[in-house]
Amino acid sequence: MQINLNRVVREFLIRTVSRFALLASVTALPAPALANVAAEAEAQRDYLPSNIIVTGERDTYVNEDGSTGTKTPTPIIDVPQAVTVITADQLEDQGVTTLNDALRFVPGVSLETGEGHRDEVFIRGQETTADFYIDGLRDDAQYYRPLYNVDRVEVLKGANALIFGRGAGGGAINRVSKTAEFGMSEYSVGAQVDTFGAFALTGDANLPASESLALRVTGTYEEFDNHRDVYDGRFFGVSPTVTANLGPDTRLYAYYTYDDDERVVDRGLPSVDGGPLRGFDETFFGDADYNFSDVAVHVARTRLEHDFSGAWSVNASVMFADYDKFYSNIVPAGVDVATDTVRLAGYESGTDRQNLIGQVNLVGQFETGSLGHTLLIGAEAGSQDTDSVRDQARFNNGTDTSVSVALEDTITVPAFTLTPQRASTSELSTLSFYAQEQLDIGILQLVAGVRYDRFDLESTDIRTGFDGARVDERWSPRFGAILKPQENLSIYASYAESFLPSAGDQFTVLGQEDEGIEPETFENIELGVKWAPHTELLLTAAVFRLTRSNTPSVDPVTSLTTLVGESQVEGFELGMVGKPTDSLSLSLGYTYLDGEITDSADATDIGTVLQQVPHHQITAWARYDLTDRVGLGAGVIHQSDQFASMSNDVVLPSYTRVDAAVFFEATDTLSLQLNVENLFDEDYYPSAHGDNNIQPGAPLNASLGARLRF
Repeated sequence: MQINLNRVVREFLIRTVSRFALLASVTALPAPALANVAAEAEAQRDYLPSNIIVTGERDTYVNEDGSTGTKTPTPIIDVPQAVTVITADQLEDQGVTTLNDALRFVPGVSLETGEGHRDEVFIRGQETTADFYIDGLRDDAQYYRPLYNVDRVEVLKGANALIFGRGAGGGAINRVSKTAEFGMSEYSVGAQVDTFGAFALTGDANLPASESLALRVTGTYEEFDNHRDVYDGRFFGVSPTVTANLGPDTRLYAYYTYDDDERVVDRGLPSVDGGPLRGFDETFFGDADYNFSDVAVHVARTRLEHDFSGAWSVNASVMFADYDKFYSNIVPAGVDVATDTVRLAGYESGTDRQNLIGQVNLVGQFETGSLGHTLLIGAEAGSQDTDSVRDQARFNNGTDTSVSVALEDTITVPAFTLTPQRASTSELSTLSFYAQEQLDIGILQLVAGVRYDRFDLESTDIRTGFDGARVDERWSPRFGAILKPQENLSIYASYAESFLPSAGDQFTVLGQEDEGIEPETFENIELGVKWAPHTELLLTAAVFRLTRSNTPSVDPVTSLTTLVGESQVEGFELGMVGKPTDSLSLSLGYTYLDGEITDSADATDIGTVLQQVPHHQITAWARYDLTDRVGLGAGVIHQSDQFASMSNDVVLPSYTRVDAAVFFEATDTLSLQLNVENLFDEDYYPSAHGDNNIQPGAPLNASLGARLRF
């Protein structure tokens, strides 16, 4: 694939940089690394540690850095929204290598199957394939994200367009990258293999080349396998990074990542009698020679930081990402019990996308009299070009879009042909300005801000020849009040909004109807408390109401689309993370969710329960160190039953999965660990894509890992 970089850069400059450059001299990037500036700030809060980024203490499940939630150096206890962080130590202890697996232990997040080829989640009942970020920059293509180059995963819950812009109606998922660090050279290599035959090899080398230059390279190679009759694939990724001190007050970070993923596309099981089809958990309802996904991702980023003083800093960041993806699949579409047959359909799809994003911010921390101020002024501009094509499988000499075959342990897929179904090209440009004030009055802190977004989408439906265009301009506010009876306790109330344009979250094409539809809106109201009994333990609780409105719904009488649709999710969550004792590390969470459609042009829809929103969700992980060299781990995931889709016709049963682990520090440099997933061999169905693509959970599976650090 050839990347017309000159065209991408030229269009980006024409559309955005002329306006964007006006603020470049006085604005700065929000990044987790800004936390280092806080250590030197004259107006830092009393509870802010000398360095709010946790750096490498063993078994540290607590992360104190909340800068992603405010784009300023703010401890997580003072961020007025629920945030779950999975640290590098927790990821390593659980033995997970992909974002999808890591998110299983985040309360309030349930997994969609993502059609077997992408990350897709529900956050507080809101489905998304696009609310993913790298160090606060949008990473919105559809693919599986690895963790080999990730320091931690942050899940920020509730609508908040001020920080993330469009989308993020239920929240956002941010990966914080590993960076090149100064100090001693450090190297590690690891290997992991499981009972299915899947394995992973990893490497991480950090080299301080001089006092002003540090280099780091992380990489991985994986091969996939599982309990299904047909499944394999491989993943290769490499990510070099550079950190350069250009002066006492100026730093440059540069990152490049190349990820290459090939795997079988597994669409799971169909349903029958209102639940998953039983007795076929290993059966592959596809074509072993056709179901395939191939993804190549290039992401290059730079970030320049400069400290004007101990109180003011300015940063600028640019990210270019190229996503080249193809997948093809035969999928189950339903079971006929009377004839003992299963219906199959299929298609293949290709997407080529280039993103170019620039972001700058000014961050100031100062005092006026007895008042403390943390001021953010920022701007973001972006350009996105997407080419997309989809062909449909047709059976019986091209006459039928689906076919029924015998329901057997091995599914036989008859011959089919492919016909063009849709093709499109789109060009998206965005421009945002935002400002936020964090006012410290002592016992009370106030957060208030607003963001302006201009969303300009043009697309061409190549099949119909329709040229669509729509411009949306939105203001998104955020307010929060934080009561601080003591420095390690925060009681907060917050209100925030977000919006989603009519083309959905991937913006591939605008139809004639989409062209005239205003964006959906999201409002999040939240009350919460965060308490840190000590610096290595954090307890949280939050109650919230998230309202999604302006949703298109069709009047059954007039057949006209109206924007009266509304849904609401109410709930609360509890969390505990950290070390209650020196030997015990915990990450515990509970979420209660109640979501339904509250208004619609079709009265019969009102009261419909939102899809894949379990009422109860429990996530727990613990590690207990028996000695300095031996430790035990255990995990529990519980979800109550949930509907597979908005039809409310198919239920995914409740389940409880128990995991276990053993850790052994063989020497000062060599560590071994055994992880067991689904210890009691539970039959469960954790996710779906509609009523007839239900993913069966894996049976008991053990993996053995070894890591050498030197």
